[in-house]
Amino acid sequence: MAAKTYAANFGDHVFSGDIRDWLRGELPASADVVIGGPPCQGFSALGKQNPLDPRNVLWREYVHALERMQPKAFIIENVPQFLRSPQFEDLKKEVRPDGGLANFEIEPFVLNAAEYGVPQTRRRVFVIGRQRGLPPLGPPPTSIRRATVEDAFEGLARRVVDTELPPDRALRRGPYLTTELHLTRNPTDTSIRRYRAIPPGGNRNDLPDELSTPGWRKHKSGSGDVMGRLWFDRPSVTIRTEFFKPEKGRYLHPTEHRPITHLEAARIQGFPDDFRWYGSKTQIAKQIGNAVPVSLASAIATHILPWLDSSVASPATELDLTQFAS
Repeated sequence: MAAKTYAANFGDHVFSGDIRDWLRGELPASADVVIGGPPCQGFSALGKQNPLDPRNVLWREYVHALERMQPKAFIIENVPQFLRSPQFEDLKKEVRPDGGLANFEIEPFVLNAAEYGVPQTRRRVFVIGRQRGLPPLGPPPTSIRRATVEDAFEGLARRVVDTELPPDRALRRGPYLTTELHLTRNPTDTSIRRYRAIPPGGNRNDLPDELSTPGWRKHKSGSGDVMGRLWFDRPSVTIRTEFFKPEKGRYLHPTEHRPITHLEAARIQGFPDDFRWYGSKTQIAKQIGNAVPVSLASAIATHILPWLDSSVASPATELDLTQFAS
């Protein structure tokens, strides 16, 4: 469904399938930039960090694409834990003189989306590779203004009653506009009582014993984000794929007794209100949570374009980076 959402907004030039099948076909002869985000669940601090997770080897297929297309530059996006993984050590071996990417040098940067105009604290690593002999890129310049949750929620109704996507497009699973994603859950009475008991900026540790759980009572020193409220005057915490479950993190509305909606999460990620989505509520939530925030993607694209213009020209397929513009 993510590929269908992409096609609905940027054009139907997406291969929707296994990257290994795509690599068996005819690739572009060359490209200026190749951008990829291999699955990060196997590296995530919230996951089990299983070194045998089959998703951890998919980054190598990305490397195979680089070997075949030989772009001027490439970008890999992942969670910061990637820099401490065996896979990153393998990537460093690939750019050695005897490696498959011997004509590249790499620069890893950990960027916080909040420093690029995103109303969200979200740290991700961006490994920027460039052909040897080309000037270093460095990280994109940061934004002067820090955006907040209040900025993201501007103009949105605080009271939300809808729980389901518009039924007229249910069979086709879309498209739905971002503005149609202002959806809440059907919480139990206990959940509602918990929401009401959380003060501004509070979390599970503020619950009375009768509303807490044995696990929460036992682990008072654990994550302070679980069942936590966002602050209007600060950036959000990282928007993940289950932002609609406050038991998974600090995803309660700053003042309302409910979790944030899909629309609010999409706003925090920087998606425009006229963006078109395909999928179920859960599928759309995954697309929102897995995305690189729009303003951060735009900052990186804007940073790369002048560098490409100033680098040594070579025959290559142009990559349309306008899709990242805010």
